Amino acid sequence: MNFVYALRSIAFYCGYVPTVITFSLLGCTLGLVIPYRPRQTFITTANAIVLWWLKLTCGIKVNVEGLDNIPDKPFVALSKHQSGWETFYLQRTLRPVSTILKKELLKVPFFGWGLAMTRPIAIDRSNPKQALREVLSQGQQRLEEGNNILVFPEGTRIEHGQVGNYSRSGTSLAIKSGVPILPIAHNAGSCWPAHRFVKTPGTIHVIIGKPIDGTGRKSKELTEEVKAWIETTIASL
Repeated sequence: MNFVYALRSIAFYCGYVPTVITFSLLGCTLGLVIPYRPRQTFITTANAIVLWWLKLTCGIKVNVEGLDNIPDKPFVALSKHQSGWETFYLQRTLRPVSTILKKELLKVPFFGWGLAMTRPIAIDRSNPKQALREVLSQGQQRLEEGNNILVFPEGTRIEHGQVGNYSRSGTSLAIKSGVPILPIAHNAGSCWPAHRFVKTPGTIHVIIGKPIDGTGRKSKELTEEVKAWIETTIASL
């Protein structure tokens, strides 16, 4: 069975790679003359195609609860990070959105070029203090411009079933900017394991929680509340 899954994963990447390259090249060329919001919608069409192709080749479906919890005003989304799947899904679903990510990703040929055109917030993870300053300054600017902010508080992909350290940058930004926090739990790592090539059939469950008002709260306390909700929700899936 693992051999079959490997073949299906190879088929997935045969469609994934040209899709990402094509839309990244179009995004950083034609995208230069397209206004930001339609540009992001255009570039993340690749995300929709990738997820459709993933379902077709690897048998990975998705079940989403709580779409009606997404605010109609700018917010900071805090999501579990288990794989590459949620980056594709959330960048498409939460647009217009600026994702906080490590700056090295923007140097990846094709992929990074297109990603840069979506206006992410690229940080240097080796310098936490400077990274926090960039998140707060650039994040507030993006929110004022009408963008949402996507934060993976664990900072890197965590194996399914494990819990990483949650940074306070996302909650600090939400408190400073006076916007709600949108907690997101999922089990994508059960089908698309972190740092592994082979994907397994199944259903990825995504639960979008109710927005949390951080007015008058402390970032540490608020981060612990979001962490508890995300991890408890994942454990119930």
